[in-house]
Amino acid sequence: MIDPIDKLLDDAQSGKSLFKNREVLHFTFIPDVILHREDEQKKVTQSLLPLLKKARPSNLLVYGKPGTGKTLVVKKVLNKIQDRVNEASFPIQLLYANAKEETTLYGLLIKLGRQLIEKGKEKEFPTTGLSISEIFNRIISAIENNTLNTVFVIDEIDYLAELVSKSGKDVFYSLTRANERLKKGSLTLIGISNDLTFKERLDPRVLSSLSEEEIVFTNYTVSQIKEILEERIRAAFIPNTIEQSAINLCAAMSGQEHGDARRAIDLLRIAGEIAEREQSDMVKDEHIRRAAQKMEEDKETTALNSYPLHEKLLILSVMKANGSTTGEIYQSYKNLCKTTRQKELTQRRVTQMLSEIEMTGLISGKIIHQGMHGRTKKFSLTLNPETVKKAFKDDLVLEDLL
Repeated sequence: MIDPIDKLLDDAQSGKSLFKNREVLHFTFIPDVILHREDEQKKVTQSLLPLLKKARPSNLLVYGKPGTGKTLVVKKVLNKIQDRVNEASFPIQLLYANAKEETTLYGLLIKLGRQLIEKGKEKEFPTTGLSISEIFNRIISAIENNTLNTVFVIDEIDYLAELVSKSGKDVFYSLTRANERLKKGSLTLIGISNDLTFKERLDPRVLSSLSEEEIVFTNYTVSQIKEILEERIRAAFIPNTIEQSAINLCAAMSGQEHGDARRAIDLLRIAGEIAEREQSDMVKDEHIRRAAQKMEEDKETTALNSYPLHEKLLILSVMKANGSTTGEIYQSYKNLCKTTRQKELTQRRVTQMLSEIEMTGLISGKIIHQGMHGRTKKFSLTLNPETVKKAFKDDLVLEDLL
């Protein structure tokens, strides 16, 4: 009997690959030509032109839904400017951080700070132990001592607004006012946001200096996504390995839902991997559909794993007492706390947590009228229970509950 691992490895070695260059389908890849973004590229370049004239540009806010090319365009323009000023007497330094990838304000500032210093000097920005204001002072000192003209690109800056509100430290204000403190060097802030409403949560003083210039990226159409896919396919796949109907389906699924080119490219990559694993000669419609299902499951698993322990216990309580009232779910939650030897939270806090989880769409609540007994809310899971079990199976505290 052939070992199943050997069989997979043999197939992978002997079977021909559908891919020519997988990197082209990775979200960090910056193509030579960014299709359907000519105007946006011009606007971002014009906004940053002062860097070539040895001056500080205005702070810039770039808006648009996910997958509309914002980060791609900003990175490409900055890379091209960097190439030109490398030999000049006004060198610029680009710093990039994604606020969504950092769970704390401290972590975000450390990530930016470490990009300012030479290798081996990481101790200046330790991962714990300093106050927020001390880290900020060190960032300012690093810029000043080395006369750096810095451009801070903060992707998903709407998450930074959340981190700021959680910490109570208004780093936005400090960042936008940094140049008033700098005697040498400069700091320009470029914020990239998926959320057009996030400005409403900002202090008016911050808003005026943060959004000195603004550029909005519109959604791609289905036909534009199709052209983007065809361009990537030429570079990423061996010729004639993708059915035209599969390309059309991939563009339609991503375009009609969100106008999200990044999702379309991801969908294509995963479909290609599924087809290759099965040793299929072509990527077909069925591979696109299965890739979409896998992406949805992966997204739900990631969301479930990101929750702290008590939220996970609460999700399990909803799953076990499906379609039950807040009171019944709280009772189920208390039982789970007892089993896992966790100190239970109050019913008020648990009710608040249920509302927070409901907002993510993982559970849904329905108001039920009980006549003279008033109203109550019943919660149920919107996911397949198997997805929850799969997501939580590696959590040692929860393994006995599944």
